[in-house]
Amino acid sequence: VSSFGYQAGAEELPDTYQSEAYVLMEASTGKVIASKNADESLRPASITKIMTLLLIFEAIDAGKLHYEDQVVVSEHAASMGGSQVYLEPNETQTVNDMLKCISIASANDASVAMAEHIAGSEEQFVAMMNQKAAGIGCKNTYFITPNGLDASDETGIHSTTAKDLSLIMRY
Repeated sequence: VSSFGYQAGAEELPDTYQSEAYVLMEASTGKVIASKNADESLRPASITKIMTLLLIFEAIDAGKLHYEDQVVVSEHAASMGGSQVYLEPNETQTVNDMLKCISIASANDASVAMAEHIAGSEEQFVAMMNQKAAGIGCKNTYFITPNGLDASDETGIHSTTAKDLSLIMRY
């Protein structure tokens, strides 16, 4: 029994944990220790940026992108609402600074600017996100944006599950 009263092997954490859905996974083995509504489709909001960052870091690791590369902000990227760093159209920032904007400020504008920089368009980057999610084993994830702003299209809504997020985080 841990210090917060949870006994290993239990199927759900105590009701004191107020979450609609969760998966508690042992990262090195992938063993699910506890879960609640693990396959319930939910809107991930800014947690989406984990996948965005994952693809950015993979591009860096592959040598396709460098920390000092210059990223030009499009009018579309600058128009994002919500959490942002107020990038201006045609403003230039380094990949390194964009990473800080995304990871520290949860910047929707920087997420779209990086998506466009890497893939040529937000739509192409989102296709990469969905392909990566499927490759990791996600079965109930559908990304429409690289920043997590609510969106829907003819295929569905921007959504994922706690189970799929646990797979993304483990990856």
